[in-house]
Amino acid sequence: METYTFLRQLADSWVLLALTLFFVGVWLFAFRPGSRRTHQDIAESIFRNETKPAPRRETEVE
Repeated sequence: METYTFLRQLADSWVLLALTLFFVGVWLFAFRPGSRRTHQDIAESIFRNETKPAPRRETEVE
């Protein structure tokens, strides 16, 4: 068997299966039941050191 043919068959079967399982694992890790608080904390981290709102500019339309 040629090297290219072997690698092509390997990529079409086992590597595809491994990457699919990796994707499903990452998806399950991200959406696991206990991760809501972690994701909320990460989403709000940019506002952590903010003490007051930015001053209003005169050019803003209400």
